[in-house]
Order: sequence, then C-alpha cells, then structure tokens
Amino acid sequence: MPSLPCAETRDPMSLILNTTSAHALSRSLASFSSSPKPHLFLSSSFALPPRRFPHASLASLGASLSFRAQATAATMSDAPDAGMDAVQRRLMFEDECILVDESDNVVGHESKYNCHLWEKILTGNMLHRAFSVFLFNTKYELLLQQRSATKVTFPLVWTNTCCSHPLYRETELILENCLGVRNAAQRKLLDELGIPAEDVPVDQFIPLSRLLYKAPSDGKWGEHELDYLLFIVRDVNVHPNADEVADVKYVNRDQLKELLRKADAGEEGLKLSPWFRLVVDNFLFKWWDHVEKGTLKEASDMETIHKL
Repeated sequence: MPSLPCAETRDPMSLILNTTSAHALSRSLASFSSSPKPHLFLSSSFALPPRRFPHASLASLGASLSFRAQATAATMSDAPDAGMDAVQRRLMFEDECILVDESDNVVGHESKYNCHLWEKILTGNMLHRAFSVFLFNTKYELLLQQRSATKVTFPLVWTNTCCSHPLYRETELILENCLGVRNAAQRKLLDELGIPAEDVPVDQFIPLSRLLYKAPSDGKWGEHELDYLLFIVRDVNVHPNADEVADVKYVNRDQLKELLRKADAGEEGLKLSPWFRLVVDNFLFKWWDHVEKGTLKEASDMETIHKL
C-alpha cells in the first residue's frame, strides 16, 4: 500500500515577521537607543508601548499580515474540494478501492476520490468492487438508512442498510466464499451504524448475486460499481454514526411500497439511491419471500453478474 506523505509544518513566527517588517522594527528601535528601555510584557505575545512605534512601522507590519492572511485564504479556497466535510475528505483520499473488469477480475486499485469522479468514470476504467447489505430483523423488517448530508455521493437519499466498498487490503481481497466482501461489510456496519461485529458474524452474510451499474450523482460525482448483494437476518443494536447516516428505520413490505410511491411522486423531497432502486425493481420482493421462509441460500446465484 502506498504510504501517505507527511504534511509540512511551518514555523508560525514566519507568518508574522517578514524581512520588510523586521527592518522597519529594527530602525524604529535604533531611533531611541539612548532612551530608557521599554517594559516587556511577557504573555502569549509581546507588546511594546504604542507611543514608541512610528506609524510607518505599524503600517508595514499591518500590510504584511494582511497580505499573508489573504494569500492563505486564497490558497485554502483554491484547494480542490475545499468545502468537503473533513471526515469524507479523509475517506476519499485514504481509502483504496479495488478496480475490477466487468467479469470481476481484479485489475488494480485507485483512491475512492478518483473512483467517484464522474469525468474519470466516463473516460477511464474506474469500475470498482462494492457491496450492499440488506439486514432484516426477526420480524422480517428491512433496516434502511438515510445517507448523511455530508456524503459526497447521493447525500440525504434513502437506501438499503449499508452500502460501501471492500478496500485494497489482504483481508478484503479474499475471493473464497466472498470472504473479503463479508469482512468489509462487517467493518462498515460498525463504522456507519455502530453495529458490533458480534451482532453480524461474517458467516451469517448470504451473498445472493452481483450487480453492475453506472449512475451519476450531481454532475461531478457518480458511481460505477460491481456490487455484491449481501442478505442477513439478525436482531442487532444500532447506533448510527452522524458523519455517515442521517436517519434509520425498519420497514415491512407495505411500508417500503409506500416509500417507493412517495419517491416516484416527488413527495416530501424523498429520494432513493439508484442501486437500491435497481435491486427493489428487479429482485427484492421475491427475495423477501425467501427471507421469511428461511430459504435465502436457495435464491443465491453468484455466477451471474446482472448488468443493469
């Protein structure tokens, strides 16, 4: 894995005393060298009595500080995606997604940031492995989440229990029995929803199929994923992480159908994620039958990659 570069640390005094202001201060002090020494005030900063500073020196120092403040502000505002939430920025640049071809063969890795830039999705191979968890309680209600307002892609949309990516690391690259994806799902259920690992053992996730889709988010961001659909039936403790999740709720079949109706009608500003809608429209309700009958493994088809 590539190491992260160390951030350069600058001496804060270099932002205060530049060459021009230092010369001006030196001339000012020399002009009254025969006068009694001024008092020094030792606190978080030092100050000389205002009456002993020529106006020109103060003007020079003020101009210097103003210029540096403006330059710093300009640099920050010109930085790419300066308004991005700090947590999401860290994840975007630190997480390395697994790049795959359309047959799900690993072909490399790339930052989460680059994998979700719509321009790169359209012009390069940014197809990456993902997973979508559908968690049901023992009353056979499906846990949904509303993505947080700070999410880079599809903020504030409602979606299935958890949607994320296995990362380019040994434990999440394991192909046998989809173990790498299961490990990633367990990790992200804790990160996003505070669900302890013991509540969702990796061997309880049932992979049902794979879905290949592409969807724009807001013109700048989007998704191009080969998505593993993981089902699990467990009663769990949920403690949502506000950086990731705005809201959660369990729904039965009828409640989900009402949610779909509102989204289609544009009521209450309600929106659904594109991958969730694809699963709902093509698979979910027939798989829900298997959830209730306890026959999910019979519905599993990991040989097929559905291109929707």
